[in-house]
Amino acid sequence: MCDMAKNQMRFDVCAREDYNGDTKRKGGGRMAFYEKTLKSETVFEGRIMRVRRDTVELQNGDTAFREVVDHTGGVGILAITPEGTVPMVRQFRYPFMAETLEVPAGKLEAGEDPLECAARELSEETGYSAGRFISLGSLLPSPGYCAETLYIYLALDLEPGRAHLDHDEFLNVEHYTLPKLHEMAMSGALTDAKTVLAVLKAENYLREVK
Repeated sequence: MCDMAKNQMRFDVCAREDYNGDTKRKGGGRMAFYEKTLKSETVFEGRIMRVRRDTVELQNGDTAFREVVDHTGGVGILAITPEGTVPMVRQFRYPFMAETLEVPAGKLEAGEDPLECAARELSEETGYSAGRFISLGSLLPSPGYCAETLYIYLALDLEPGRAHLDHDEFLNVEHYTLPKLHEMAMSGALTDAKTVLAVLKAENYLREVK
């Protein structure tokens, strides 16, 4: 597990400890919010996700229902070639019935290290292997109902190779400069959340290390 994932887990544990019982304040400061699971029921289990309907107790004693999508999580990789371009993937996204332009990405297998997943997905989708992966943090895509964490990486020192897509995967690799992607992110031409975050964080990281 990468350091970022471990740090997130440590934060989550500390937060749960602070929220136990009738605690109203966290660390003597702001009010701590919590909900207690009373009952959990799986209503659908698919190939990539599970949907459950939980009954929870709120901190005022009332009960409520929470519909949650469980997902193993995933990675997104912004890679920069020696020529200074960023390989992006264009593919069809069925829920929106439209093509999207995204950074290479993929789903974590159960218990898989996000860094290993990033290396695999970059190679599978673009053919590139990277000499360096830099963690750019993580993203909660939709925390109101989805228990998914996406880990974002910057990949450098690339070596070209041959892509090897899954049998049900269809995409094109397109190359853009990072400034062009920034422009597209700010104009709304890029709409995928992990891609927008990866572009902005990669730009910030490269600006700071210069």
